[in-house]
Amino acid sequence: MDALKRSMAWDERVYGREYDLDVFNIVAVDDFNMGAMENKGLNIFNSRYVLASPETATDTDYENIERIIAHEYFHNWTGNRITCRDWFQLCLKEGLTVFRDQQFCRDERSEPVKRIEEVMTLRARQFREDNGPLAHPVRPESYVEINNFYTATVYEKGAELIGMLRLLVGEDSYRKALDLYFDRLDGHAATIEDWLAVFTEATGRDLTQFKRWYSDAGTPRLTVSERHEGERYTLTFSQQTPPTPGQPEKPPRVIPVALGLLNPNGDEILPTTVLEVTEARQSFTFDNMPTRPVPSLLRGFSAPVILERETSSEERAFLLAHDTDPFNRWEAGRALAKDVLARMVTESATPGPDYFTALDRVARDEALDPAFRALALRLPSQDDMAQTLHDAGVTPDPDRIHTASQRLTRAVAETLAPTLSRLYEAMDVPGPYTPDARTAGCRALRLTALGFLTRLDDGQRAARQFAAADNMTEQLGALAALLDIGHGQEEAGRFQRQWAEDRLVMDKWFSLQLAHAAPAKAVELAQTLAARADFDWKVPNRFRALVGALSGNHAAFHRADGAGYRFVADWLLKVDPLNPQLAARMSTAFETWRRYDADRQGLALGEMQRMMATRGLSRDMREMLDRMTE
Repeated sequence: MDALKRSMAWDERVYGREYDLDVFNIVAVDDFNMGAMENKGLNIFNSRYVLASPETATDTDYENIERIIAHEYFHNWTGNRITCRDWFQLCLKEGLTVFRDQQFCRDERSEPVKRIEEVMTLRARQFREDNGPLAHPVRPESYVEINNFYTATVYEKGAELIGMLRLLVGEDSYRKALDLYFDRLDGHAATIEDWLAVFTEATGRDLTQFKRWYSDAGTPRLTVSERHEGERYTLTFSQQTPPTPGQPEKPPRVIPVALGLLNPNGDEILPTTVLEVTEARQSFTFDNMPTRPVPSLLRGFSAPVILERETSSEERAFLLAHDTDPFNRWEAGRALAKDVLARMVTESATPGPDYFTALDRVARDEALDPAFRALALRLPSQDDMAQTLHDAGVTPDPDRIHTASQRLTRAVAETLAPTLSRLYEAMDVPGPYTPDARTAGCRALRLTALGFLTRLDDGQRAARQFAAADNMTEQLGALAALLDIGHGQEEAGRFQRQWAEDRLVMDKWFSLQLAHAAPAKAVELAQTLAARADFDWKVPNRFRALVGALSGNHAAFHRADGAGYRFVADWLLKVDPLNPQLAARMSTAFETWRRYDADRQGLALGEMQRMMATRGLSRDMREMLDRMTE
């Protein structure tokens, strides 16, 4: 109710939209495939996005509830009062409403932190989709089963398009265009053309080229080179979008690039300026630059593109220390970590001091939001590293990536131990638990420090925290830290006995064990958990908690003997006759199979072919498997 009331007030204040009925009904359902559904005046929610208490819900749960309650409420105007003419316009209501719920969450919490989290989700889900056989435009041209197009491309990339449009026309013009949109199309079924037409009318801007973002699949690659001569500095951008199924060639799009320039001493000499890259190759010059500046490119992640530019570790460390754009500070640290990990994977290298020095500086910077520091300390995911190596022309080895990640985690713990210990103590929030942004950020940083420190003290701190925790965030975080180092079996047993009667908490118990299991043991653990009487696989939340957690454990799912592929395929075949939507969505675990070695490719393809040969396979599953194997 708190989230709903704040959503209503925010929509009145920011978009001028009031609720139009006397009653707003919310229903919570355990057995629900989706997160929620926005029926007019009657929103149906998966119970995990409504039911919460400090003892049973984590900070992340509270944030998700806030976001999803807001999202479904915002659909009252962008989805219900103005709906879609046909299914091909799905991104119109979903992309716009996701963007609106993102704006709401940024206003309610830390804008930089929420933006970083949005981009992490986009890259983990949508970039992966764009880079494989399931790539499709934001506005699809055809479908076999519409349920299969409730995708990250429609939702998350659709939201990025709204954000780019707002950046290109400016906040005032965006509001003017939205007012016109609501006035003109209230009570109508709209199209993307209707949406763009109100922007053209309100701003006078020709959006013909921008419309390509809706029709062309794939993530553009934006390559950047630079030249400094005399006092003139030149940036040259080249854009190219790789082929995707059915679209071998793509013309240039308009790409807004938010740019800042810094002096070598760290001072900002050009505040954020938006460049519009509209050609395949395009240059921009800046005069009165006696020294070569350091560019801060794509600030705030101003466009959903892959930025390719040769930079040194020293420059990334410089940006991590001095950039005034929080997103790019985080991005610089992430790039540093990926460089270090890539060398550890491919060359068995030892991480150098630059990375640790930069990381320590950020960790100790009390002017920064604790939630931001927690994100800056977090290592790239193993799936992210696999894609990074693949993009660099290296066949990723999941086992080597896992080993390198473990080595780097311990190296950070050993090098930053004094700083991490101080953070762990300093971020202990006194008083009763509240899920507000400030205290949630402190807990996030404290648990991040704990995850590193657990490598050094054999889990003693984590065990004490687990025993003393009075809220789910700290209890679950301590258990995760213990499981990460191969401990925690006793604590996991106590957790299970404590929460055996709470279905939502037990979903966490199933998921956490597999997400943090050693790859060599994860499949066998999944088999043991699947045999339990309380593994009710017919409940979508419980099925995702087990099968989804195993497929998300990168090295376990891609195990060299194919056991991960086989386990997931077996369960997809079991759930498909009962719940084809769930099976089809979770089959996307296989979509990256082509980036691995020939042996793993053969094993993954074999499991997909086995599923395709199964009699009575649903249309939902068959479409996904056909697209992934064609």
